[in-house]
Amino acid sequence: MHGKLYLIKEGEISLKGGNRNLFEKQLRHNIKNKLRPFHSDITKQKGRLYANIAEEADDALIEKALKTTPGITGFARAHRAEKSVEAIISKAKEILPSSSFRNGDSFRVTVKREDKTFPLDSHEMSCELAEAVFSLFPDMTVDLKHPQHTLTCEIRQDVYLYTGEEKGEGGLPYATAGKGMLLLSGGIDSPVAGYMMAKRGMKLDAIYFHAYPYTSELALEKVRQLASIIAPYLGGLRLFVVPFTEGQLHIRDKGYEEEATLMFRASMMQTATRIAKENGAAAIVTGEALSQVASQTLDAMSFTDSMTDLLVLRPLVGMDKEEIIEKARTIGSYETSILPYEDCCVVFSPKHPVTRPVKEVSRRHFEELEMDDIISEAVKNAEVYSFDPMGREIKDEGN
Repeated sequence: MHGKLYLIKEGEISLKGGNRNLFEKQLRHNIKNKLRPFHSDITKQKGRLYANIAEEADDALIEKALKTTPGITGFARAHRAEKSVEAIISKAKEILPSSSFRNGDSFRVTVKREDKTFPLDSHEMSCELAEAVFSLFPDMTVDLKHPQHTLTCEIRQDVYLYTGEEKGEGGLPYATAGKGMLLLSGGIDSPVAGYMMAKRGMKLDAIYFHAYPYTSELALEKVRQLASIIAPYLGGLRLFVVPFTEGQLHIRDKGYEEEATLMFRASMMQTATRIAKENGAAAIVTGEALSQVASQTLDAMSFTDSMTDLLVLRPLVGMDKEEIIEKARTIGSYETSILPYEDCCVVFSPKHPVTRPVKEVSRRHFEELEMDDIISEAVKNAEVYSFDPMGREIKDEGN
């Protein structure tokens, strides 16, 4: 297949010992799935994957696909050369004029010589390639520590040259660490929590609790946008939108006002547990950070955890708000998260919420609310929105 060649670097996968092949196989599958519309072919050599992609494929979309795939530490548009000194120099002179190299800038050459039978060692080949750079850009200067540009040559089974390496997400390929259910609100925290679990290899679905008309259709649209933004990091996902107006009103009218948020969190846990088990998820993921709000104290979280027999994961638990905001900006969810459309947690929040609930008392109060039928009805009426690995919303094809 002739087309665009991308060299893809693995990271943590290389430390996986005997299980490495399983992780590499999943990463190849994840990349192939992302690049499916571009008619790609992916091959492997030690520590590297190579994606050969149709020439007409859009460069920006390819880069988005690779940048949002956990397990990739870096990638670059690469060019293959014959394994001889003359052919490598010729290929370098062919590709450099269309690169970002410019007279007056600084550069370095990096040679990685995996094939020890190659006649020149890394330093000698670096000098040859540096001379090739100077022949084209005589006013460039060498800077080995902080260059503006780098020409890299990898001498392996084949020879690859590239400039302009892009940084990847790192971490582990999604779908190598089981499946979870993300509690996705319209806030800043939960999209970041989903992203962080994806980097640890987890595949996720998401669940959102909608209390129309107390929360608007714009609030739902906001959450769908957030799902679209994080979907590429997750290899696509399904968003379960649970209608919970009846449940919220029931808690407000029948429960204790100061416990309203706590009781709603308990309902969320039980609802999410049912949907998670129906869809093969073994954990619930939340965006909670310790003591950020009243429902996120140790006592409150201990109570809500007691509402499920699934593992509850809180990847943000030790982060402060500025750290979370910085990560939200990085993944592109922040501007959507701060749109002024409130979710039902905020709308029904009491003025003076309990912060140190006694678990046994709170459990008794929750049981007195008799939420089972309401939760069952909400689960039955959940609506599913599906997003593909590039974040585009697609028609759901069922569970």
